[in-house]
Amino acid sequence: MSKDIFTKEFQTPHHSAPFSLISEEDFEPAILAGIEKAKAEIDAIALNPEPPTFANTIVALERTGTELTRVLNIFYPLQSALASDYLMDLSVRIAPVLSEYSTSITLDPRIWKRVREVYDHRDTLGLDAEDAMLLDQTYESFAFAGALLEGDDREEFRQINSELTELTTRFGQNVLKEMNATELFVDDASEMEGIPLRVADEARELAAKRGHSEGWMLTMAQPTYVAVMKSAHSRSLREKMWRLYNARNTAGEYSNIEIIRRIAELRLRKARLLGFDTYAHLKLRRTMAGTPEKVYEMLHTLAASYRPVETKEMDELRHYSALEDFAPWDYSYYANRLRNEKFSYDEEALRPYFSLPKVVEGVFGLASKLYGISFSEAEGVEVYHPDVKAYEVTDSDGSHLGLLYTDFFPRESKRPGAWMTDFRSEWVDDEGEHRPHVTIVMNFTKPTALAPSLLSPDEVRTFLHEFGHALHGLFARTRYASLSGTNVYRDFVELPSQFNENFLTHREFLDTFASHYLTGEPIPDSEIAKLEADARFGAGYACLRQLGFGFLDMAWHTLTSPAGEVAAFEREACREVEIFPPREGALISPQFSHIFAGGYAAGYYSYKWAELLDADAFEMFSENGVIDRPTAMRFRREILEKGGTEDPALLYRRFRGKDPDPAALLRRDGV
Repeated sequence: MSKDIFTKEFQTPHHSAPFSLISEEDFEPAILAGIEKAKAEIDAIALNPEPPTFANTIVALERTGTELTRVLNIFYPLQSALASDYLMDLSVRIAPVLSEYSTSITLDPRIWKRVREVYDHRDTLGLDAEDAMLLDQTYESFAFAGALLEGDDREEFRQINSELTELTTRFGQNVLKEMNATELFVDDASEMEGIPLRVADEARELAAKRGHSEGWMLTMAQPTYVAVMKSAHSRSLREKMWRLYNARNTAGEYSNIEIIRRIAELRLRKARLLGFDTYAHLKLRRTMAGTPEKVYEMLHTLAASYRPVETKEMDELRHYSALEDFAPWDYSYYANRLRNEKFSYDEEALRPYFSLPKVVEGVFGLASKLYGISFSEAEGVEVYHPDVKAYEVTDSDGSHLGLLYTDFFPRESKRPGAWMTDFRSEWVDDEGEHRPHVTIVMNFTKPTALAPSLLSPDEVRTFLHEFGHALHGLFARTRYASLSGTNVYRDFVELPSQFNENFLTHREFLDTFASHYLTGEPIPDSEIAKLEADARFGAGYACLRQLGFGFLDMAWHTLTSPAGEVAAFEREACREVEIFPPREGALISPQFSHIFAGGYAAGYYSYKWAELLDADAFEMFSENGVIDRPTAMRFRREILEKGGTEDPALLYRRFRGKDPDPAALLRRDGV
């Protein structure tokens, strides 16, 4: 199959991606062809003899590049979930080409002149809220992407964009390659004591594949790493794992040290060219926070509120462990034991109640009860890997809402973590409504010959989180793809996902699906009570740890001169929320993909910002019975369907009837 497969909508059920007809070699020529077609469309707008209008300039720009978008919407999700050496090499090779294409549009004086003319007359155009948002967003996408620059500054800006694209791509690939390359062989059975049997069995199988007749091979994959840190009795093994995990990408072939320094330097220079003091000032202009000062205000306030709680927690853990040198590799182990002792709570003991097939049934069922939607396996819709399933999502009236792909298990070709993305966004044009194709990707424990995939409560929470993002995409009802679904302010995008996590501790939800995979026995009320009590356990530690990421992100992006030595920089950035003294060789930044390879630069604080919103939003559900259809439909109508069509503060006030109460988060955490 040639690149021509991407030239029109796929002739498949719901225009879904025909993965079997697409080879890796198709992507590069298809991307290049898509760029050329998009450039021709841009030229047509620039050469239009008619005076610029909202329709012939702003909407026309929104509609350009459809073919290129179709290619990239397949390429990038596969590059994250099913990466090969070829795809990774191609992503590096094609990154500067795409950057140059994007920059060529924003620096095209013909297009900028038309955009600015429409923008200057915006008050006379009679635009509704969605059109006004598109115009405002389009204008800023040019103004703050170099359109105001001239001469040498413009050329430097172009070069910065190209280099940044290449560096962020390399950063992400280094994280994946180092993750896959980092393993720990264990040949002493005593060191494996306490580790769950399912993890030990996987490690033994992997060791055999690596040519060892005996022993265990532990990887840094999230299910394995977390299980070892929580359960391994051997302190020396926990320390080895912790040091390996936290030293990734700090040295050697896949080091990101110089890459992050250069990324930060280029981002600062880019901001200065555009007239901003720091990169954070540039990035935060279209957020609910608005300024670095407001972000720091939130970080400092939460740090002060949670520090006394964290201090009390850590004092209790140190006393409980009886260790004089309580270390970061001890926290999860002793916290897990203390939690079990306090509440008789054992995550491993709860796994049998959370078999993945039943969890899927429960999460889908929750959405059905709240929003009236239904899920069925999609007939004739291809998937990109045997582990993946595709579902058709229909509304209460039977109409098609979209497709949902689920990809749950780790593999070497998949990057770590969990995320939601889409193969197609939602939009409306003259041809009608185009419904979204959403995918949620995770790294859960794989099923074995003896048992299905059994999730921990934390993994169920991850599922709920990503599914919340998926609903944001699936419910979209907007005219423009750039304002659809999760295309919202960065500190608003986590509201639907984090809101969805709240249901985990409520029996109204758990009673619908949580039953023992062997006996069918429903999860006992006593275990649900433990889940509810456990939700507040370690709240101080968890908050300060999350704030640490936020402080570090802001430190990198409020730089006014190049950063010095990375370890010292990190220590100073996180000093206010430091829990353990820094350990030599252990760094966060070289593997901090959210800010150096994702879209969260100067935006990691948004998880906490959105948490303030989601705690307040869920109080409304709690007041009305938790699984309450009228409240849910209001949330759907005012938040989930609107995407980025209006200021999120307005959307939230329409849903809640008032501004959010920040104290709701403290109440939920018992602070």
